[in-house]
Amino acid sequence: MVGAEGLHPSTTTAPCEPDPAPGRPPASPPDLDPLSLADLADLTDALPADLAADGDGRPEAPPGGEGAHPPPDDSPHRAGPALPTALVREARAHLGGPYAHAPLPMAPPPHAAQLAHVQRLGEMGWCTWELGTGDAAWSEHVYVIFDRAPGEGPIGLDALAGHVVPADRPDFDRALRQVLAGARAQARFRVRTARGLRVLRAVLDPVTGPDGTARIVNGVVQDITRRAEERLLADALSDAILPRQGPVIDLPGVRAAVRYLPAERATGLGGDWYLACRASRGRVLIAIGDVSGHGRDVIAPMARIRYAVDAFAFTDASPAQILAWLNERIWHSHDDTTATALAGYLDPVAQEFTWAQAGHLPPILAGGGEARLLDAPEGVLLGADAASGYEVARVRLRRGDTLLLYTDGLVERPGRDIDEGLTRTRLAATALTGGDLAAGLDRVIDAVGGTNPADDACLLAVRLPLSLA
Repeated sequence: MVGAEGLHPSTTTAPCEPDPAPGRPPASPPDLDPLSLADLADLTDALPADLAADGDGRPEAPPGGEGAHPPPDDSPHRAGPALPTALVREARAHLGGPYAHAPLPMAPPPHAAQLAHVQRLGEMGWCTWELGTGDAAWSEHVYVIFDRAPGEGPIGLDALAGHVVPADRPDFDRALRQVLAGARAQARFRVRTARGLRVLRAVLDPVTGPDGTARIVNGVVQDITRRAEERLLADALSDAILPRQGPVIDLPGVRAAVRYLPAERATGLGGDWYLACRASRGRVLIAIGDVSGHGRDVIAPMARIRYAVDAFAFTDASPAQILAWLNERIWHSHDDTTATALAGYLDPVAQEFTWAQAGHLPPILAGGGEARLLDAPEGVLLGADAASGYEVARVRLRRGDTLLLYTDGLVERPGRDIDEGLTRTRLAATALTGGDLAAGLDRVIDAVGGTNPADDACLLAVRLPLSLA
């Protein structure tokens, strides 16, 4: 066993926070800056109710008044299986009984200066918890992550759950159960610190005894708060460029749903785009398109085209005129951009769809348990010819009919003819004639082979309700 003086200087070995004495309430987590809570409230799907309801970011007062403290979740008087924190204490009692305050068997790591840089640059550190003695060792940067002075010592494995945001406790408890059973575990969770809410990722490895149960838990903890904030910002910018609509888009007189499947996972954007918005005279403008190329270079021209179409919605220009303006804009950009596009007006009162296309695949009209490809008017690729002209087509719809607009990433696959992809899409579109529109789009995607890893895909379905009411 290596003595305390033999440990790496960036590693602190100390008994972890002791259990509170009988009758004494456990230490409260540090108060939070309310701005920190607001900034990070969206890092998971929903902020826990106890944080959202309390404006100053402090934990809710326990029932029964300020001094009252309910029994902990792992109280022996509570029915049901023991929680992981109780299992930690049971393991300690079985292996070593009360705290022995013994130094942990941790050899001094080589390359100390380099390891310190790794911790700082990677915003991570490592921990060791001895289940038999209750002692723990933290590397220097774990104290930074938890905003804790080294003199306070590490937080015990059983006490760590008290610092975890309640909404994230199930994932944390699952990982703790897993590592105590002798298996590696990973978890992502938020903790309260004096600086505010931090988002952490942890990997826990057990050191097991002959009986297979954990005796020591080694862990690596990384602070991913900055990365989570950057992801939020990227998602916000992405949503500003191409909004991620909910299950159904709210438009006057019609119901619409969209599925956008980008091949570029890092940005969540590509060359495909869609638009469904109000237009003049009670109509709805629906459009879809695809900028030639892949990757991040096509995001800027995609955004310019989409917002140009959006600006034309109330000009009362025909779909052919809209495409002509787009073609002129792209031609004079002198950046070799080309793109396909389809734009049209759906009139829910007249039950008519008026549309034009520029080198784009034709819409599918589904209704009455059937689906067919519409005959496309003449129109060439945007940016291919400055003098291109575009024609207009009209089609009557019945109540309950659905229009499906899509990009080639849905139907084109390596080793498969595009006509086969169109046939599969048309047959699958019959599912759009009734029921949930968003779920119908998911069935179409599954029927044609799922997401396409080689190309973006976008689907826009617009249904004329059975009645205007």
